[in-house]
Amino acid sequence: MNQDLNQKPLSKKDYFVVSSMLFALFFGAGNLIFPLHLGQMAGAHWFLAMLGFLVTAVALPLLSVLAISVTKSEGVYDIGKPLGPVFALTFMVLIHATIGPLFGTPRTATVPFTVGVQPLLPESWARPGLLLFSALFFVFAFLIAYQESNILNSLGKILNPLFLLLLFSIFLLAFTSPMGKAAAQPAITEYHHAAFFNGFLQGYNTMDALAGLAFGVTVVTAVRQLGKTTPSSNAKVTAKAGLFATAAIGILYVGLIWLGATTLAHFKLSADGGVAFNQIVTFYMGGIGHALLATLMTLTCLTTAVGLVAAFAQDFHKHFPKISYHVWLSLMCFASFVTANFGLDTIIEWSTPMLMFLYPFAMVLILLSVCSPLFDRDPVVYGLVVGFTTIPALLDMVTAFPPVVSQSGLGKALTAFQQSVLPFSGIGMDWVVPALVGAVLGLGYHFLHPVFSRAYQN
Repeated sequence: MNQDLNQKPLSKKDYFVVSSMLFALFFGAGNLIFPLHLGQMAGAHWFLAMLGFLVTAVALPLLSVLAISVTKSEGVYDIGKPLGPVFALTFMVLIHATIGPLFGTPRTATVPFTVGVQPLLPESWARPGLLLFSALFFVFAFLIAYQESNILNSLGKILNPLFLLLLFSIFLLAFTSPMGKAAAQPAITEYHHAAFFNGFLQGYNTMDALAGLAFGVTVVTAVRQLGKTTPSSNAKVTAKAGLFATAAIGILYVGLIWLGATTLAHFKLSADGGVAFNQIVTFYMGGIGHALLATLMTLTCLTTAVGLVAAFAQDFHKHFPKISYHVWLSLMCFASFVTANFGLDTIIEWSTPMLMFLYPFAMVLILLSVCSPLFDRDPVVYGLVVGFTTIPALLDMVTAFPPVVSQSGLGKALTAFQQSVLPFSGIGMDWVVPALVGAVLGLGYHFLHPVFSRAYQN
C-alpha cells in the first residue's frame, strides 16, 4: 500500500491520545517505586543520580521507540533480525519472558498490593489477599486487552488521565510543603563518588528500554488504526508521540527522585520505594492516603500490565500463528498470576541478574538500529558489536545473582576475572569497551571491505 488510509495530518488530539497510551504503557510499577528509592539512597547527591537514571529510564526508552521507527520494525523480533532469525527469536522470547510472566508483568500486581492494599489487611491475610488481588487484577487486564482495538481507547483516554490526576494531587501537596531540603540529606556510601553511574544502573529496574522494543507492535497497530498505514508515516507518528511521552515521564522522574530525597528529613532509608511512597502519602494525607495510594498504584500498574500482556500475545501470535492471540493472552495472564504469588521481594531479587544480562544487548541493538541507515543494517557490524558484548553481559548476570550463585566458588572466580580484566566492571559498565571495539571493527569492515575488493579486482 503506497498511501495511507487517512491522508490528512493527525490532529493534536490524535497525537495526545497516542502519547498518552505510550505514557501509560511505559509508566508502571517500577516507575513509581524505583525513582523514589533512588532519591532516598542518593540524598544530597540526588541530582547527579537523577541524570544517570534519566539516561537509562528516559533517553534509552525514547531511543527504543525511535529504533522501531527508523528500522520500520513491528516489534522486538525485527530489531534482532539482522543477526538472523534464530537470534531474533531468542532475543524476543527472552525480552518478553523478562518483562512478561517471569518478572515485569507479575510485578505490576505485587507492587500495588504490597504498597497500597496489604497495609490495610491483617498480617494473616497477606497471602490469601495477594491471591485474590492478583486474580482480579489479571482478569481485568485480560478483559481490557481481549479486544485489540480497545487498547488505545482504554489506556489513552480513560485510565491514564485518571492516574495523572491522582499523582499530581500528591505532587502538589509535596511541592507546596516539602518534608525537608533534598540537598541537605545524607547519602549511602555508593552514592558519594559514583552517583551518576549508580543512578544509571537503577534505571535498568524500570525495564522500559526492553518494554519499548516489545511495545513496538502495540504502538504500530494503534497508529494504523488512526489511518497511518504506510511504514514511513507510521514511523513518524510513533517517533513524535514517543518524544512527547518520554519527556512527560522524565519530568515525573525528576519530581519523584527529589521527593524521595526529601523524605530523609522525617524517615529512615526504606527497604524499597514502595515503602517510601506509602510514607509520603500517609505523611501528607493521613488515613485517606492509604485508599488513594491503593487506587493510584492499581491504576498505573493495570495500564502497564495491559500493554505487556497485549504485546506478548501479539508478538507470539505473529511468530507462532497456530496459537491464537486470545490463547496467548490467556497463557500470559495465568503465568503472570502464578509468578505474582511468589511475592514482590522474590521477583525483584531474581529479576536483577536477567536485567544485567539483557540490558547491554538491548542498549547496543537500540543504538545500532537508530544508526543503521549509516551502514545499511550490515549484519557484520551487528554481529561484532553483539558478539563482543556477550561475555561482559554474562559476567554481569553472574555477579548480580543472589548469594547462592554469586558467592559460590564459580561465582567468585568469575567475578574476580571480570574485575581484573574488564574496564569499568566496578560500576557495571564493563560491556562498553568491548562493544566499542566490536563497533570499530564492524564499521571498519563495512566501509573498507568494498574498497579493498575493488582494488583486488583491478
